[in-house]
Amino acid sequence: MDGFDFERVLDRRGGDSLKWNKYAGRDILPLWVADMDFAAPPAIIGALEKRVAHGCFGYAEPWPSLHAAIVGHLRREYGWRVENDWLVYLPGLVSGLNVACRAVDGDVLTATPIYPPFLSAPRLAGRQLASAPLRLAGGRWGWDFAALAAALTPSSRLLLLCHPHNPVGRAWDEGELAAVAAFCKRHGLTVCSDEIHCGLLLDEHRQHLPLAIIDADLAQRSITLMAPSKTWNIPGLGCAFAVIPEASLRRRFTAAMRGIVPHPNVLGLAAMEAAYRDCDDWRAALTKVLRSHRDRVAAVLADTPGLAVNHVEATYLAWIDARGLGVADPAAFFEAAGVGLSNGADFGLPGWLRLNFGCPRATLDSALQRIRAACSRP
Repeated sequence: MDGFDFERVLDRRGGDSLKWNKYAGRDILPLWVADMDFAAPPAIIGALEKRVAHGCFGYAEPWPSLHAAIVGHLRREYGWRVENDWLVYLPGLVSGLNVACRAVDGDVLTATPIYPPFLSAPRLAGRQLASAPLRLAGGRWGWDFAALAAALTPSSRLLLLCHPHNPVGRAWDEGELAAVAAFCKRHGLTVCSDEIHCGLLLDEHRQHLPLAIIDADLAQRSITLMAPSKTWNIPGLGCAFAVIPEASLRRRFTAAMRGIVPHPNVLGLAAMEAAYRDCDDWRAALTKVLRSHRDRVAAVLADTPGLAVNHVEATYLAWIDARGLGVADPAAFFEAAGVGLSNGADFGLPGWLRLNFGCPRATLDSALQRIRAACSRP
């Protein structure tokens, strides 16, 4: 499709793949961790080959054309005018979540279900975490601001936001983001917005809106975390960045990194530049594939007893309600059937599962066949 091969099955067994090694020696298809089974874009591979050919891998620092690639991408995609000095480079987005919890002096608030680092980062920083559930109504997840307000404590200072949301697959719209901004301003909260899946909106004619462009006042109390790792499938290269417009918050963030967070590696930086400068066409082709896979998952699960899935607006992750199966441990149930899924309990919602459909269609269809067979047994 579009000159890129998303159907080629790469053999990741027996190597360094965290995703595939989890089930080494067992006939279980891994559709769990957020790591796609597609080769990275040719432009990224070419940039890495060029950098490796240089031969010297000393300590690196970001360079002007890398700044320009990121700033240009943010302006081109979102109309977001970011200054170079707002950027703080990181070896991964999860590092950024943990640093944010250390940089903001106070306790943390978030909404569940949510992917596990949101739940662990406050504790690791010595902060108290308060959470409120998102609301599921009419098959669509949304905010419950009354519940969020009730969860606030006098020492709450930081909201951790996931946008687009992992695992429920929502791409928050402008009205919802404005309500989040108003909530944070009303309660004096700084917000750390994890936007790692911002390049993976699947619904046609939808465009990601960074939270920081919704409200100029809130932008001054915002930490936006982004990375090329999910969109261009390079998570193993360990490279991300924070956008922090306000200078004193940026100083606190960088101070919290000192002595703990290493610099990004030079190959990750090279890949990042190529991703943001040269890979728009690959991403467009990927989006078409993922949209088709999303629709395939929805169609199969709609006809599978005991399972339900809501519409995935963004990400390559389907959030599945498995409570109708009536089994104590849905993740173990499907592992026994040959499919490895993420356990909803790890996201704060037992009885649910997360399925990664970022894989060749043959792998996905095999997994869906196993899921249907397991659910259809008497």
